[in-house]
Amino acid sequence: MNATREPDSPAEASAPIDPSTEDEARFVAWLRQVAPYIHAFRGKTFVVAVPGELIQAGRLNALVQDLSLLHAMGMRIVVVHGSRPQVNEQLRLRGVEAAYAEGLRITGPVALECAKEASGEIRLDLEAAFSQGLPNTPMAHSAVRVVSGNLVTARPVGIVDGVDYQHTGFVRKIDVPTIRFALESGSIVLLSPLGYSPTGEAFNLSMEDVAASTAIALDADKLIVLAETAIEGADGVLHGEISEADAQQLLDSGTLAEDSAFTLRHALRACEGGVARAHVIPFGIDGSVLLELFQHDGVGTMLVEETLESVREATPDDVGGLLALIRPLEDDGTLVKRDRALIEREIGNFTVIEHDGVIFGCAALYAFPESGMGEMACLAVNPNVQNRGDGERLLRRIEQRARAAGLKKLFVLTTRTMHWFLKRGFVVASVDQLPAERKNLYNLQRRSLVLIKNL
Repeated sequence: MNATREPDSPAEASAPIDPSTEDEARFVAWLRQVAPYIHAFRGKTFVVAVPGELIQAGRLNALVQDLSLLHAMGMRIVVVHGSRPQVNEQLRLRGVEAAYAEGLRITGPVALECAKEASGEIRLDLEAAFSQGLPNTPMAHSAVRVVSGNLVTARPVGIVDGVDYQHTGFVRKIDVPTIRFALESGSIVLLSPLGYSPTGEAFNLSMEDVAASTAIALDADKLIVLAETAIEGADGVLHGEISEADAQQLLDSGTLAEDSAFTLRHALRACEGGVARAHVIPFGIDGSVLLELFQHDGVGTMLVEETLESVREATPDDVGGLLALIRPLEDDGTLVKRDRALIEREIGNFTVIEHDGVIFGCAALYAFPESGMGEMACLAVNPNVQNRGDGERLLRRIEQRARAAGLKKLFVLTTRTMHWFLKRGFVVASVDQLPAERKNLYNLQRRSLVLIKNL
């Protein structure tokens, strides 16, 4: 529907409104670009951790509108809110100093009452925000139902290294059947950073613990943690995508700020527990959740499930396994023939998938830094394990390596697998678009198709 407004002058009133063709084309292109993500995410379960700092910064309504949009697109949303600054403010008003140890609050009786009060207030604010439905707003005509309750069972932290954490606890169990029933009924589930024991005690929990534990218990597709900053290196450069092994190395290095390390530790725990993706997204960017989900590069840090134990860079010891894998594809003409000496020289370009010590897949990256492009070559997966996603995992790792090398585009030359690449974001290109050094080596007899993807 086109928006209308009162004319500023009679002349303007009589002049026809000429819509911007360029703006319309840009909108259509954008909508087509995000459509694959909408299809991919429909029916998926996302656990979203909303810190108290975001609420304190006045960004709650904008976030709720974005989450409601995801809900309207068919995504199943579980919201876990935090309350740290609100609890600290309540303690300040009561003249009590906040106490922490190892990143956890030491929750005395007064702090527990403050936590209950803060969580109750935030819960009401969230429910009110999800109830918006005014015309001419992003939530017009929406009917979002929020379900919450005693869905988290907790246990006390106890005394650790001489520190009594009192009413601070850890998650013991998540009520998965009730949460799934609510999600399947079309509701958004809201969890507070409070848990309850079978004896009727209440425990103060960390938002990150509740969110990671819930994502693991639900076998969620994504854990999304909103934070003041994404994960950055010591040089201040954003880690756009990191593997579990890289995340562990980053934590072991001790270079992260305390809050970032705490967040990353729980994101890593979620991925190790089976969650496919964990995102740490800065809440200071308007629409950061949408930008992270619907843009290829995103604005935060994505932690991926694969580890170097299964997807890793090749070593000289892998040459025999690579030859055994690619030889049948060379024989039938799918791949260009490579002799052992060539593979040994170029082994550093290869990435392999290994299961129980056996190589089941491989791909190679050849960089052309002058052109900002890289070639993905020699993609092969053992026929016995095809259709299990190994090809996509190899593609993601090659894309990750290409980005790390500063490359902006990835291209492939193929004679038989064009449609597989088209489904994964590649577009048909011409030989003239190849880097000059690669164009000179193009085999006119094979007449391979050129496909390019922007990274």
